[in-house]
Amino acid sequence: MRKLLISLARMGWVRAALIVGGLTTAGVAVATAQGPAAPAGVQKVRFGGDRVETRVVIDLDRAAAGKLIADGMDDQRLVMALPNVTVSGDLQGAGQGLVKRWLIDEAAGGARLRLDLIGKAEVRRRFLLPPGDGATAYRYVIDLRAVDGAPQNRMGAPEAPRLTLATAPVKAAPLRLKKVIVIDAGHGGKDPGSLGANVYEKDVTLAAAKALKARLERTGRFQVVLTRETDTFIPLESRVQIARRADADLFISLHADSGPDTGTRGASVYTLSEKGTERVGRVLEKDDWLMKANLPGRDRAVSQILLDLSQRATKNRSAAFAQLLLANVGEETTLLRRSHRDAGFIVLLAPDVPAVLLEMGFITNPDDEAFLTTKASRARLVDAVSDSIEAYFSAGLRKS
Repeated sequence: MRKLLISLARMGWVRAALIVGGLTTAGVAVATAQGPAAPAGVQKVRFGGDRVETRVVIDLDRAAAGKLIADGMDDQRLVMALPNVTVSGDLQGAGQGLVKRWLIDEAAGGARLRLDLIGKAEVRRRFLLPPGDGATAYRYVIDLRAVDGAPQNRMGAPEAPRLTLATAPVKAAPLRLKKVIVIDAGHGGKDPGSLGANVYEKDVTLAAAKALKARLERTGRFQVVLTRETDTFIPLESRVQIARRADADLFISLHADSGPDTGTRGASVYTLSEKGTERVGRVLEKDDWLMKANLPGRDRAVSQILLDLSQRATKNRSAAFAQLLLANVGEETTLLRRSHRDAGFIVLLAPDVPAVLLEMGFITNPDDEAFLTTKASRARLVDAVSDSIEAYFSAGLRKS
């Protein structure tokens, strides 16, 4: 019997629909905050590339973010803070390509990375890759590119990059449809959400959702579906049907937090709690539309075991994406002290679709409201979310 159930699971007979919807107080189960994350430890530092493009990779045992303190354009010394990262003594050594030497030492609240460069270089990208496809460490990646007089080869043309370091295994992409990302702009229409000094939450979430859709589509790798594209109230049932038709590979719900204290600010990410897991069973008991389409006969015992198998893996993938998302978003805006939280939000209940709810900041805080309503700063946040999604699928954490 056990072999039969596992075989059924592998055949994909559980393709539960993604529950999406505007969140209201009535639709929220008890939310709890996870404890403070333990500090990340540096395992090693690696390099790849040449004097045109160089990749720096810091292997960590946990997710972490970085803050660029000095870009090195003036004195060829790039300095980056690594909050909540521990290092046992100074780590240092010779670099490669654009990096002459490197040093990681202790700093207030974490560690500090210093790169001594051979000349002027710009930081093209910074992002975090989670474990995946054989890699057991988190990898904080810094991509550098030479500017103003890059080294030349003998023909006088810039040297072509020879990146010898691959931080994530590259696989030949099979012919398949683009990954489907469903973005839910929270609230809408008669449900305005929270109110800041100058704007409603529903307007902030819609602007961010549209910007994220455009950013993801520019990569050419994703098909993006919005649960709403205008200031419209979308009933729960309609949002569910949107997600079912989309067959989403990843779901992200965008919201803006609120609170009585205008001094409270910071982004946070919610994933499904244990109580939320139990809630899935209660939803199915009430209305088994989650299972109807893909379980002919709908044997209850088989359905429940398949549901458990699917849901356990999905929760792990959601949590991994949440850590990745926080690390990247944390480089652009303030995070709540306990930024990874869990809850039984109905929007997170899908058994087989990795899903997170991103609170982009507190709309009731003047600084967060300004950050979310200014096009340039909102674009930086959107870029961080998009980078997280790209890294998530590159690292092989997608649903199978």
